[in-house]
Amino acid sequence: MELNLKPKRELNPAQILVLGFAVVILLGGMLLNLPFSSVDGSSVGFVNAIFTATSAVCVTGLAVVDTGTHWTLFGKVVIMCLIQIGGLGFMTMATAISFVMGRKISLKSRLVMQEAFNQSTVAGIVRLTQSVLVVTLTIEGIAALILMTRFIPIYGWKTGIFFGIFHSVSAFCNAGFDLIGGFRNLMPFVTDPVINFTIMGLIILGGLGFGVITEIITVRKFSKLSLHAKVVVCMTIALILSGFVLILLFEYNNPDTFGGLSWPQKIVAAFFQSVTPRTAGFNTVDMSKYSISAQLITIILMFIGGSPGSTAGGIKTTTFGLIIAQVVSVIIGKEETEIFKKRIPTEAINKALALFSVAMFIVLSVTMILSITETGHSFMDLIFETTSAFATVGLSLNVTPTLSVPGKLIIALTMFAGRLGPLTLIMALASRQAKKSKIRYPEGKILVG
Repeated sequence: MELNLKPKRELNPAQILVLGFAVVILLGGMLLNLPFSSVDGSSVGFVNAIFTATSAVCVTGLAVVDTGTHWTLFGKVVIMCLIQIGGLGFMTMATAISFVMGRKISLKSRLVMQEAFNQSTVAGIVRLTQSVLVVTLTIEGIAALILMTRFIPIYGWKTGIFFGIFHSVSAFCNAGFDLIGGFRNLMPFVTDPVINFTIMGLIILGGLGFGVITEIITVRKFSKLSLHAKVVVCMTIALILSGFVLILLFEYNNPDTFGGLSWPQKIVAAFFQSVTPRTAGFNTVDMSKYSISAQLITIILMFIGGSPGSTAGGIKTTTFGLIIAQVVSVIIGKEETEIFKKRIPTEAINKALALFSVAMFIVLSVTMILSITETGHSFMDLIFETTSAFATVGLSLNVTPTLSVPGKLIIALTMFAGRLGPLTLIMALASRQAKKSKIRYPEGKILVG
């Protein structure tokens, strides 16, 4: 009898990350499927429960049932917890429990955290995790108190306090779930500066990335920031300002969106609608009434998303920044790509181009499939929904509640792929690590353009 002496194959960090998120989604779906999670006392249905759990864990915000009116307090608390776990990452939560229990963090756990935070090394990863927890709870706590000052006078003490906490967590984690009811999101508060600026601040901070926030707090001077932080800050400002100008221009006289607002209110609304596509999912105007131009701008902003190591999705600001820098270098004839007088490695450029290409392939493929399963919707409606799901944004042109069962499953998988990132999924599915070839073939010429 032969003995199998082959060592058991262990899961790599990417596979642990994918499996961990899947388990959290399954558990969340089971809890939301319970009859007492719904106000009417009946099960919401397993597909709807899994869809909602996926949307919460993947901090997206797409909802097939109205979050504010369908779920009981238990269901809403489950959703809020799933958002927090999804925003911080299940490994961060597990690490927090380990801190409380006084356990040491293993090397395997550090490697998974490195993958989750998209860091290049495990050095300082535990310290970063501690900072993430402190910064998150501090920001969410302060913002919750500010939001309570507006919600308590409207909804009363108990509801107002819960609304403040829920929307603070949802905004900082870039989830976009709301409790206002009637699928209205924050539209009743389009003229409320306190709610608008608080939510915008949470979205921007959540989308910067925990490492960048920590660096800004400690360094406090732009010139001394790392190259990564500089690119993140510059791209974030550039995208918000460009989105603001274009959305204000396209919607200024639209009677269904900005037309009835005063000049200062239009400014605030345009800023909010420029910030929220950074994968937050809140909206203060009916986006289904947007002009086609404004919808297209929103799709682009959603596709780019937030920054690496943050609660946001999309291809990320740094990916977009590297691609722009590479295009500029080719146009002006530079041999190497440079940003802030720093040379960018070819490996980083190739990774950015690969990520962009895979993301485009996913968005276009899912849109094509939805065009078959979801008849009655325009191409713009479907590509908007797909981009929102992939970039974990949560904005919709009123398509989500009407999705068929196949459509819900497809969008749920798209949210899952978008939250983990295409490259992480590819690494998780790959059975072997890439090996350097010992053979180098002669160079060939191909005409481009």
